Order: sequence, then C-alpha cells, then structure tokens
Amino acid sequence: MSKEMRKLLIMNAISSIIAIYIGIFVNLYIWEYNHSIAEVSLYNMSMFICWGISFVITAKLLTRFSIRLPLAVSALCGAAAFVYLVSVELDHRITWILILGVPVGAMFGFSQASQNLSIALRGKGSEYAPYFATLMVVSQVLSMAVPFVSAKVIDWQGYAGSFGLMLVFVAMMLVFSMFMPKISLADRNRLDQQSAGRFHFRTAFGRPGSKWMLLSLLTAGIFMQFQNLFTLLFTFSVTQDKLLIALLNMLYTCCSLLGLWMYRKIKQDEMRWLWIGVSLLVVGFIIVLFRQPAALIVSNLLTSIGMFYFTTVWNAQQFKLIKDIGPVSQTAFLVWREVLLVATRCILLALTLPLKDMGGTGFALIIGVTIVCLLFIPVFQNRAIQEAALNEQKRG
Repeated sequence: MSKEMRKLLIMNAISSIIAIYIGIFVNLYIWEYNHSIAEVSLYNMSMFICWGISFVITAKLLTRFSIRLPLAVSALCGAAAFVYLVSVELDHRITWILILGVPVGAMFGFSQASQNLSIALRGKGSEYAPYFATLMVVSQVLSMAVPFVSAKVIDWQGYAGSFGLMLVFVAMMLVFSMFMPKISLADRNRLDQQSAGRFHFRTAFGRPGSKWMLLSLLTAGIFMQFQNLFTLLFTFSVTQDKLLIALLNMLYTCCSLLGLWMYRKIKQDEMRWLWIGVSLLVVGFIIVLFRQPAALIVSNLLTSIGMFYFTTVWNAQQFKLIKDIGPVSQTAFLVWREVLLVATRCILLALTLPLKDMGGTGFALIIGVTIVCLLFIPVFQNRAIQEAALNEQKRG
C-alpha cells in the first residue's frame, strides 16, 4: 500500500476506536434505562440521518478543501457528543435521544466520507482488497481491546470516566487530521468548474452494471442495519454485565479472525467467498428464532465470520467497479451509495419501532425480509460485475 493509504488506515483505526465504543456502550447506555428496542432504534435513526447529511456536505467541502477539514470537523462533533453525554440531561427522554444522534451521526458522516472518497480517488485497483482485509484485521483487534478496556473503565469510573477516555481519542483524531494527505476533489485540476459539486443520480448510476449496484445497495442497507442493531441487542439480552459483554465481543472477534485465517489459507473466487458469508449470515439469523441465550450467542458467532467475508468482498467489489471512472462520477456514486444505505437502514429501523421484544410474528417477518434481501445481494453484485466486464470487452 502507498504511504497515503497507510495514513488513511491509521486514521481509520483511531476513528474505529471511538466507533466501537459508541456502537456498544452508548447503545447499552440507552438500552439499560428502559430496555426499549424503540429507544435504541430512534437513536440509531437520528444518527444515520445526520450521517447521510454529513456525508453529502463532506463531498461538497472536498470540491474546495482537503480531507483535513472534514476530519477535523468530525473530531469536534465527537467531542460535542461526549460532552453532551456527560453534562446534559433532559426531562423528555426521546428528545434527549434524538439530539444525541446528531453529533454522533455527524462525526461518523464527516469521517466516513473523507476516508471513502480518499480511497476512491487515490487507491489503485490492486490496493483495495489488501486495504479492506487489513482494515478488517485492525478492526477485529480493536473490537477485542476497546470493549474490554472500556468495560474496566466503566467499572472503575462509571460511564462518565469512559466518556472522558473517548475525549482523549477524539483529541488524537483532531491532531492526526492535520497530518493527513491533502486529498481533495479539486486535486490537479481534475474537476472543471461546471462539474464541481454536482453529484447527480444519473452521474452515479449511468454506467453499465450500475442498476445492479443500485439494487445491491438498496438490499444491503436493510441487511446491514438488522445485523448492526440486533447483534448488540442479542448480546444485551444475554447479559448486561459490561465485562461479560466485552468478553463476548472478544469471542466474536476471534471467530472473525478464524474467518480471516481461512480466507487467506483457502484460495477461492471472491464471489464464492461472498456466498459463503451470506450463507453463514442466513443460518445465524434463522437460529435467533429459537430465542435461547445459547442460540443468540451461536448466532453472533456465525454472523461474525459471515460479516467478515461479506464486508471484505462487497466493499472491494464496489470500489473496483468505480476505479476507472472520473472523480466526479466516483464521488457521485459514493455520495448516493451512502444516502441509499442510510435510507434503507432507516426503513429497517422504522420496522423495529413497534417491537416490544425479540420474538413474535413481527420479529420473524423482519428476519424474513432481511434474509430475502441478503440472498439477493450476491446475485446483484455478480450481474453488476458481468455487465461492467462485458462493456469493457466491447470498448477494448
């Protein structure tokens, strides 16, 4: 990997520490109050909406500034979120939850947009798979360390102490943003004045294979949000002991590392690995219907391995499909990619609002919809790749 890609990887690692903490313990902090699926869903919905808005704003900013600015703004939003958690209490709990989602979502949106757009603009086709595989390894290591350390800090100093610790990492993120490569959409005059900032839908999905990528994104958002939300809630249903939650996450991470070892040891076609990942995820979701604590843990073990294969292959394929198009088209695709994922994530979250617990017909129907969406993703990805390859052959 190039020096710039390594710097992006380091920034991703710093922001991942904060993201892992928020993903587990901020959600747990909300869950512990009422054990309400609706409250956790509302927080996530607020967060993802602000995430999508911030992603679009970042794309606009990068037509004039480098990634250093949105990454610095991301760090400041993270600081605002943890200060809010420490110091603000409102009588109306739903309002407090919705407001919390704003700085958290903005932090993720500014950071994710800066890094994804940078990877698309500076990364080479041969770098995508190694980058995402390395990123997954780093994420898995952090997924073991961050929950364990955070749980110890919470036991020692309470949630306020852990929020203070995260402020330290936010400060690190702010400082490191000043040393990031000066990547922007205006680099080397590759954008003309008429194109800058105009990221139209047709610009994003006007190429051979794009309609299949569009369908892949629409179905992926539903599946990803189900996995994101209920993996946490399954764990919280087994135990609310912070240390046990951290140990369970370490177990899930070890399963992902096992998946990584198999991925490197066994030579398989990328599409076959995607199908293996999807199959493990489907089995994991079906097991949940047994509603026993052991079944929930087994489900998370299987889906941890499945998510490693899915995330590594799906992301690499998406970036490979846009590697040879212009910066405006790349940015338009990534902006609309994020907007569509946010929209479909919110659809899934809206479906969960009436749920009182993780059982019954309503929950089974949501699992069914998720599985159907999941099974279609490899089909759509394969059609996108085939259509793009066929077009390449005609041009050649």
